[in-house]
Amino acid sequence: MQGRGGRPARAASVMRKELAMTDGLAGRLTEDGHALDVRIYFEDTDFSGVVYHARYLHFLERGRSDFLRLKGIGHGELMDGRYGAPMAFAVRHMDIDFLRPARIDDVVTVTTRTALLGGARIVLAQRITCGDAVLIEAKVKVAVISPGGKPMRMPKEMQALLQPAAEA
Repeated sequence: MQGRGGRPARAASVMRKELAMTDGLAGRLTEDGHALDVRIYFEDTDFSGVVYHARYLHFLERGRSDFLRLKGIGHGELMDGRYGAPMAFAVRHMDIDFLRPARIDDVVTVTTRTALLGGARIVLAQRITCGDAVLIEAKVKVAVISPGGKPMRMPKEMQALLQPAAEA
């Protein structure tokens, strides 16, 4: 089967993944974690013109997913068994402080860093800012689970990629 540009579909798929990891769509790794810029669109706002509270969960999820992606831990590869047995990350608990609103056309930055790393869990500290203003502070506890939903230990190779910045 041919992909775009006459390339085999598999090669086209690999090229799209490589492009997505290098063209800024996935944000950027920083000294202590990851940063992702997100523009606020009309669809993100409520009737009062500020970002609807549930939309911040989407922005935080994108930040976590792209943090993992740029660390070399894609969700698809996890389920395909790249690190041994198939596994996934599941949000177990989330603490969020809504400090200030974002508005349409703002460009906010979602930062993500490893706060705590355990054998079968990771705690990620996330923040959404607009310029110097902190809008959202979140702590997200994520469990490593099997496809059947049972907790499992994180492989050492993955733990090495996710060490908190002070320990890396």
